[in-house]
Amino acid sequence: MKFAAHLSAHITPEWRKQYVRYEYLKEMLYYAQEQAPPADLSDEDTIKRYYTKFDQKFFTQCEQELNKINMFFSEKLAEAHRKWANLHAELQLAKSRRTEETISALKNRTSAKRDSVFPSTFIVTDKRQKVLAQHARKISDLKLAFSEFYLSLILLQNYQSLNFTGFRKILKKHDKIFDKDSGTDFRANKVESAPFYTNKQIDKLIHECEETYISELEEGNRTRAMKRLRVPPLVDRESPRTTFLMGFFSGSVVFMTIAIVLILIFVRDYHDSFSAYITIYRGMFLVIFLIGLLGVNTFGWRKYGVNHVLIFELDPRDHISFHELLEVAFFLGSVWCVSVIVFLFSPLIGIAKYISPLVCFAFFIFYLFNPIHAFKYKARFWLIRYIFRIVTAPYYPVSFPDFWLADQLNSLQTMLLDIEFLFCYYLFELDWFVKPQDNDIQFCGSYRYGVRIFVAILPAWFRFAQCLRRYYTTKKVNPHLVNAGKYSTTFLTVSLSAAVSIYKELNGYHNNALLVLWCLSCVFSSCYTLYWDLKMDWGLLTFDNVDSPLLREETVYPSKSFYYFAMLENALLRFAWTFNFACTIGGFLDSNVLTCILSALEVFRRFVWNYFRLENEHLNNCGEFRATRDISIAPLEDDHQALLCDMMDNPDMLIRKRTPNYGVIQYSNETKELLARAAVNEDEDDDED
Repeated sequence: MKFAAHLSAHITPEWRKQYVRYEYLKEMLYYAQEQAPPADLSDEDTIKRYYTKFDQKFFTQCEQELNKINMFFSEKLAEAHRKWANLHAELQLAKSRRTEETISALKNRTSAKRDSVFPSTFIVTDKRQKVLAQHARKISDLKLAFSEFYLSLILLQNYQSLNFTGFRKILKKHDKIFDKDSGTDFRANKVESAPFYTNKQIDKLIHECEETYISELEEGNRTRAMKRLRVPPLVDRESPRTTFLMGFFSGSVVFMTIAIVLILIFVRDYHDSFSAYITIYRGMFLVIFLIGLLGVNTFGWRKYGVNHVLIFELDPRDHISFHELLEVAFFLGSVWCVSVIVFLFSPLIGIAKYISPLVCFAFFIFYLFNPIHAFKYKARFWLIRYIFRIVTAPYYPVSFPDFWLADQLNSLQTMLLDIEFLFCYYLFELDWFVKPQDNDIQFCGSYRYGVRIFVAILPAWFRFAQCLRRYYTTKKVNPHLVNAGKYSTTFLTVSLSAAVSIYKELNGYHNNALLVLWCLSCVFSSCYTLYWDLKMDWGLLTFDNVDSPLLREETVYPSKSFYYFAMLENALLRFAWTFNFACTIGGFLDSNVLTCILSALEVFRRFVWNYFRLENEHLNNCGEFRATRDISIAPLEDDHQALLCDMMDNPDMLIRKRTPNYGVIQYSNETKELLARAAVNEDEDDDED
């Protein structure tokens, strides 16, 4: 592998601009070689002056790169010392608190046994113990903080290695092209004496972190400790098992899809009408479709350096890859196809046709909620945990995974309605002892009973509640209340849509006034959401970039046309309801077929939206050079939480160094000595610069 590709594959994405610009320096060399005066047409002095002038320009650029790297390394090293001092101090504090709590508990136990009528009863009366328990962190939290800190040290060590290798290779290439030794001299005099290369404090910190973790948190068990501290590979490695299963299930899906199409064409006499079952199967299909597209999303993020692992607060040592997401999608797709085929042939094999879709849905539910430590257990647990936080949105602080997943649910509104229809159909309309008829549907799918309206507004309500929670935390009207207003427009459009549908059911024709109101509400909602997508979620619609109008100056994806395509596609699909409106008035398409098309297009729109939403979040992290999770040991107060939310919400807040003030913390004498030592190390680093 060429070094340029190796560098691109192994850099820390959030620090991309802080690495040596190897490609740029290489282009300088090749351009100088191409533009050099021909030896047969120029005298020796002219050629010598040309190369001397170029060397001056080239080494000046190398010097600038070197200064940039030294400065960034010094900043990150000082930050590492501060974090290490705080972690070590908190570890000692946790140990002392645990000892104090043990002594206090023994005293309370002795007092309770002496004073109580029931000697076996343990009564806690020490208020100070409750205060200590509120501030003490569990050992598992400290382990997580140490593992993230260890990962940040390895990334900084990798930063040292890659930059030195980059300088060594580009200077060697310089000497080879121009047949000189000036590159070797520059490396010996400048690079090999640079602080980023000579400073070995990172190695010392890594060793101290390992020893402390082994002795203090894993009771001397080195094997278990190093397994926990294990640094994930910088490049995703595809598992042979996952590759085989993905290929097997994808082939099965293709084969069975062709079979289903042929069955529907040639054997359609078996079911003249099964609109209810189209509705039931559609919801499960949309889930499979979204999972598959998320696998493609993950592949794109990984390829172009968008650190989705950090953004979604995943464990960098153990998280689901795009191969596994595609494997899950194709596996569930295979189950879905088998169920459809069994449903189509149910009269021939003597099975009631309502059995197959019900079994398929039950399998999907079991796959998600089963407690077995298999079937991507950690990924399923992550999903369930965040779904619970979404449902209880007003009661929990809102992070990026919370509102990102709630946005995905907004694109799965049809899926939720289909699940509501499934429960309604199997509980109230299906006669389990009589052969069911598809045209016997009475009220499932109708808005008259209110349940369907409630389900339709649930996704928008989740995001609305999250916006209110973030406003409660930050007290910022913009963007939180403004964003809440965007989701409140869904309440209006759903209500008017339900009114139009109910009027049509009761009277047999449409009410023109209601149709006009519904149309106007949809126009307002679509314009509102479209502007928010492009400006706030994607960070586009800027006028500073002369070369690429409406785009930001810094982009991740290489093709500018991709951005313009996404803007146009998002605008068209935000107004896809106009097609629904035309078909509703003219009756051109069956409502079930129309809903299938529009719901799949909405999932595709969300798939494209995901690329640019995470790009925007990633660029915010790049502005802060944040490459690992910040595991806070000290508890956050409300104003600190508000500051963190502000930093997340403001897309223009691309800061270089800003640490929130967590107030005055009372430390022991040992802790104060550690902090003072960290300050001395930081001053020494500044002196070296």
